[in-house]
Order: sequence, then C-alpha cells, then structure tokens
Amino acid sequence: MQPRRPVPPGPPRPTEDPTPAGTVKPEQPSPEPPPAKKIDLAAMLKDAEARLTESQTRLKQAISPRIPFTRNMKSRPTETQTRPVEPHVAPAAAKDMGAHPAETQIQPPAEPYVAPAATKDTEAHPAQVQPPAEPDANLVAALKDTEARLAETEKRAQEHHDAWLRAKAETENMRRRAQEEVAKASKFAAEKFAGTMLPVKDSLETALAIEGQTLESLREGVELTLRQLVGAFDAASLTEENPLGQKFDPNKHQAIGVIESEVEPNTVINVLQKGYLLHGRVIRPAMVMVSKAKT
Repeated sequence: MQPRRPVPPGPPRPTEDPTPAGTVKPEQPSPEPPPAKKIDLAAMLKDAEARLTESQTRLKQAISPRIPFTRNMKSRPTETQTRPVEPHVAPAAAKDMGAHPAETQIQPPAEPYVAPAATKDTEAHPAQVQPPAEPDANLVAALKDTEARLAETEKRAQEHHDAWLRAKAETENMRRRAQEEVAKASKFAAEKFAGTMLPVKDSLETALAIEGQTLESLREGVELTLRQLVGAFDAASLTEENPLGQKFDPNKHQAIGVIESEVEPNTVINVLQKGYLLHGRVIRPAMVMVSKAKT
C-alpha cells in the first residue's frame, strides 16, 4: 500500500459575513491617538554633550595612531585600519518622537575609521622617531683612511709648493747674477789687454823723458817697445795679417787697386796696411794691391 502524498493547501476561501443582507453595521469608533508625552529637552542636551565628548575623544585617538616606524616605509604599501562601527543608540527621550517627526533628529551613520598613512615627514610624530643606527665599522675605517690620505696629500702638496718657491728664487738669483756678469764682462772686457799695454806706455814715456839721446839708443828703445807691444798682442790672441804673395781673399783683404804683373792674377803683390785678427775674427782687413794679367 503506497503512502498518501500531502496535498498543498489551496487559497483561503472567502468567509461569509454572518450578518444578513439588508442590515446596517454599526460604525466602530476610531482609535484615539495616544496622548503626546512631554519631551525632556534638558535630558536630550546632556545626552548630546556626552556623545560630543565621546566623539572628540575618539577623534584625538585617531589623530595620533600608534604606528611603528620602519625604514622601508617607502616600499611597503600603507595599510588602512578600520574600526567597527558601533550602532547608534537613540536616547530614551526620543522613543516617543514618532508623533512629532519635526522634532526628531536623525544622526548620519558613522564612517569607517581609516588610519592615516605613514608620512615621510617624521616631524608630525616626534615620539615615533627612532634614534639613528650606529654607523658601520667598515665605513668608519674607510672614512678614517680617507682622512689620513687627504692629510698626507696636503702635506706633500705643501712640501712641493715650498720646493717650487725655493727653486724659483734660486732661478731668479742665477738669472740676476748672470746678467750682472754679462754686464761686467762687456764693461771690463779690455781689462787684461789694458794690463799688457801699460808697460808699452811706460817705455814710450821713458824714451821721451831721456834728453840727448843718440839715434842708436832711440832705435833700440823703439825696438824694445815694439817687442813689448807684440807680446801684448800675442797675449790677447791678436795676430797680424800680412798677405804679401798670397792669393787675394775678399774676406780678409781689401783691394785698393789692380796692377798688371807677370805673376798669377789675383795675387797680392803689395801690402799697404797690415790687417789684424782676434781669435780668427777680422778686426781690420789688410789693404793690398792685386795683380792682373798684362794686356
């Protein structure tokens, strides 16, 4: 025997009014509204002040959150902290405000609390600034080594600068002494030659001072004076140039005229005045007569 299936209930049937047709139903009196209760404004004001104080306290706590300070704050994303919203509890005096909608105060729902992100400026939270970490020992050693090398380099630079100043002063002194020596050399160049010429002058003065000289004694005195003069010329490397019978050299000789002769042309056949050379340099060229072929 199969079990019977439950039949779903159908729509409710309309109930028939037991009142017979043609009868008039008596009017039921409308319910009277409950009497309005008196609102205690003083109690509402106290409650509002209490809630305001509590909101200010929560706001101060939200402004200064306890967020740990980390060095890698730039790379870590900021985390927002949400605080659960507490349900708003209406004061006791507002239970009967349904009858007076104009006096009902509706408080907006509290927004979720979001903690401020950690900022780069640590001055806003001075209490959370951690003391700087101790420097690395390797960095300190490298810094000390760099300072020592810098001091040594400055010392060497000072030494080189002092040596350069001394060398410059010595160079200036040497240049000044060289200029003075050159000036003295040009000024007293004839000092040695003048010393050798003084005996020649003395001999000439002595010869002139003697009275009643004979021709032979005068000749001997002149020859002695000439030998002294030649010795002075030899000491000064002053040599005479007598090109008689030599080939004419325009660098040492000065031709006065040309004479026809049987000798080879351009040959010095007569010396009018001897020349002199000082260390091989021509002091005075010799005046000569040069030969030429006969026509």
